[in-house]
Amino acid sequence: SAAGARHAVSKSSVCFGKGMVSYQTRSSSSKLQMVATPTKPVSSDVSPVTLTRFIIEEGMANADLSHLKDMENLMAAIQLACKKIGSLVARAGISDLTGLESGGGSVNVQGEEQKKLDVLSNDVLKNALRFSGKMGIMASEEEDKPVLVDETYSGNYIAVFDPLDGSSNIDAGIATGTIFGIFEDNAECLTQPWEDTIEEQELQCMYGTMQPGKNLVAAGYCMYSSSTMLVVTFGNGVHGFTLDPSIGEFVLTNHDMKVPEDGKIYSFNEANEPNWDSVIRKFIGDYKKRGFSSRYIGSMVADVHRTIMYGGIFGYPGDKKNPNGKLRLLYEGAPMSFIIEQAGGLSTTGRERVMDLEPKAVHQRVPVILGSKNLVQEVIDAYAELDKQ
Repeated sequence: SAAGARHAVSKSSVCFGKGMVSYQTRSSSSKLQMVATPTKPVSSDVSPVTLTRFIIEEGMANADLSHLKDMENLMAAIQLACKKIGSLVARAGISDLTGLESGGGSVNVQGEEQKKLDVLSNDVLKNALRFSGKMGIMASEEEDKPVLVDETYSGNYIAVFDPLDGSSNIDAGIATGTIFGIFEDNAECLTQPWEDTIEEQELQCMYGTMQPGKNLVAAGYCMYSSSTMLVVTFGNGVHGFTLDPSIGEFVLTNHDMKVPEDGKIYSFNEANEPNWDSVIRKFIGDYKKRGFSSRYIGSMVADVHRTIMYGGIFGYPGDKKNPNGKLRLLYEGAPMSFIIEQAGGLSTTGRERVMDLEPKAVHQRVPVILGSKNLVQEVIDAYAELDKQ
């Protein structure tokens, strides 16, 4: 209508060199109003702190940590694998990557049915590490035996990893992650392509590379959730990097992460409560009386990450059904314990420091209780008191 036309407002914008100018007109008076949109000052240093840049700068500032130079190549391989796995996870539902491998029946050495993404993620991470030129041996949750890298590409480091932790949640779109640890190879032998007919000497040499967590030179996890985040330690603190999709790089977002000394969140699978020992049952009861919140996702990466950010205690203790718990020492318990301790927390089996345990087998399981220092220390003290009786 004519009345409506008199009150109609037309909005446009135009760029004049340095800034954007917006204007609006009213048809009733043809009056032009121009409002300049202030431009945000641009920092002279527009380059973000990427993971690669961070490692280079850390190497320059910490000359005593000689392994940091080699970490450039290794972390380049790991972050590439994490980007690829994160992309696969994000597209799993539309790329027919959900469900079990081979329609079911594919089982790993632990007797667990493998998801399609378990197998695919394992291949992605193995291939990335193999061509880093720094890797000698790789041990994975999805491999029956450690894998020796071809001599052409072989290096002096050992990688242990769970390529897709929490994969049972993948079909529900819940957070999953990759866990990894890096050791220096302390075995003096020439690695050769793995064969089923491997000689006993080579077998012993390979198993001799299994080391306690205190020998780790680096560890980390990559979490695939609302964002893709890589948290890593090289033995001098814990730092978090978030994947910026616009530039395809992991950018430093959480510098020198610290676990709060106390917390009000406990993360245990309470379905196992009837099979727990008296110490764990008592603590869970106490946490409820003290007003704690219960949060349990079922993906170690997600549960531990929340514990680092908010404080609290995470645990998968041994029980009557699984006396040694369910978590694997070499590629779950030890790397996560290294991260937690570097962030100021504690990690224990209840009676022993997880980082001190000597692996007896590649897929050895171990009870793990980790998190805020004061809460974990209470559990350690309770077991010590029980053992005195």
